[in-house]
Amino acid sequence: MINLHGFGDQLLQGAVVTIELALYSLFVGLILGLLGASAKLSSYKVLRWIAHGYTTIIRGIPELLTVLIIYFGATSVLMAIAGLFGYDEYIEVGAFAAGVIALGLTFGAYATEVFRGALQAIPKGQHEAATALGMGPIRKFYRIILPQVWRVALPGLGNLFLVLLKDTALVSVVGLDDIMRKANIAVSSTKEPFLFYLVAAFMYLALTIISMVFVSYMEKRASRGLTRG
Repeated sequence: MINLHGFGDQLLQGAVVTIELALYSLFVGLILGLLGASAKLSSYKVLRWIAHGYTTIIRGIPELLTVLIIYFGATSVLMAIAGLFGYDEYIEVGAFAAGVIALGLTFGAYATEVFRGALQAIPKGQHEAATALGMGPIRKFYRIILPQVWRVALPGLGNLFLVLLKDTALVSVVGLDDIMRKANIAVSSTKEPFLFYLVAAFMYLALTIISMVFVSYMEKRASRGLTRG
């Protein structure tokens, strides 16, 4: 039996925080990805420029820098906005919120390209058929387009989520009590880096395997009723 010197519960708590951070970031990233893909395929040039700028900037900056910029920069921005309304109390963006924003922005930038490719893969006849049935743009998107986009984009989104899950470790540098933060605390206390970093590695591996199984299940479920050659 491995002796974790009483840090087992702390590591499990860190795993819960890691899962919560990954899921919240996924939610934000999916929304940004859909909006970004729609903007890139829009007939409005301004929207296309905004979407291209977003994906270019975010994908060109290391995730760690994005976390640091959001964590320290968001506080300054909020303080400046609050100052315009005469509010001079200190406002701090927490590590969890900064992590969700930073990882959500990063996931969304890459998901934009996945969704763009999936949207372009939908035959034009699907759009025309929905319009011929009298569906409006919103109803057509949710009833006809989105289910097919989801099926096509799911493998790519699954891979991005696996990367996102591991990138949550970066948020520990701003004090989030995730797996890496708890492991670092245990190492500082026990002076056994190999043990606790190895345990942290196995925890991330376990979360990755569970995620892969779930993504595989979702892919099969999304492909139900599809004729295969």
